Amino acid sequence: MVHQHCSGGCMSTNRYEENIPVTGLLAPRLAYFAAVARHEHVTRAAHELGVPQSTLSRAMVRLEQDLGVVLFARKGRTVALTTAGRTFLASAEKALAEIARAAESVQQDADPAYGKVAFGFLHTLGPETVPGLIRAFRADHPRVRFSLVQNYGEAMLERLRAGELDLCLTSPLPDAPDLVARRLDEQRLRLVVPDDHRLATRKRIRLAEAAEETFVTLEPGYGLRRITDDLCAEAGFTPRVAFEGEEAETLRGLVAAGLGVALLPPPAVARPGVVELTVTAPRAVREIGVAWLDGHPDTPPVAQFKRFLLSRRGKLIPEAFGGPTQPPPAPAPGGTEAAESK
Repeated sequence: MVHQHCSGGCMSTNRYEENIPVTGLLAPRLAYFAAVARHEHVTRAAHELGVPQSTLSRAMVRLEQDLGVVLFARKGRTVALTTAGRTFLASAEKALAEIARAAESVQQDADPAYGKVAFGFLHTLGPETVPGLIRAFRADHPRVRFSLVQNYGEAMLERLRAGELDLCLTSPLPDAPDLVARRLDEQRLRLVVPDDHRLATRKRIRLAEAAEETFVTLEPGYGLRRITDDLCAEAGFTPRVAFEGEEAETLRGLVAAGLGVALLPPPAVARPGVVELTVTAPRAVREIGVAWLDGHPDTPPVAQFKRFLLSRRGKLIPEAFGGPTQPPPAPAPGGTEAAESK
């Protein structure tokens, strides 16, 4: 048998194959090659693999042709690895082992009882809401694993599109043709002021009364920043922003330091140094929902967790931490500060 030798590995002349990278041609034949190398016998290898001997023989010839290297010294149906064959076998076995590990990993992730859910959520939902959700879900699915990602909304949606997340809790709800979003709950936002601020003795406030204040906000691109800008616009002003951050509790700390006011969801634990005022107008809430990639098939554990989240409509946010409440009473006629400060 004569083999063509060429540097860099030869490619098949088949038109369909000529534009395929050499690794694409080699990969299907690695298991065949490893079996022949292990048995040093084509017939026994064919029996183990459950393929015709002629098919296996042709596959080995094509493998050598594609590589441009002789891998076997042949004596009838008995073969022995050449030096090049032994070198190639070491790497082929590592590649096959890696493929086996990858297959086992994806099978485990899809297992209904032991599988994995890649779940994203906003930083503000991390301290209380998400731990409570997962604890409740695992009461019935104790071995399901989670890969948790905290980020701002737009970043999580990009990770959904990239296949890095299965589901995410976000706000505001995305309106995009490639995504599905379902509203789960709403969370009231409060105007947070320093405890020595002129408004700190108030319980309720119309947002327009803060038009001259300096604001601290999340950076552009964050959902809560967009909501803040929209609410201020509805109240008739554009906020003067002194500081922009990436995390709500950092903003609360800046407020406590007297560096501005902020529109924020309630904290998991009361923060000293600030007073949180109910905003009576406009209606200051943010919708929170779950989003996923449209048309993306769910593994059993993802489908189970999605059904669980949808079952939490209206009770996602614990009431003690700013969940659904009755609208605040309307201000007294005339809307005086004295009436509102009671």
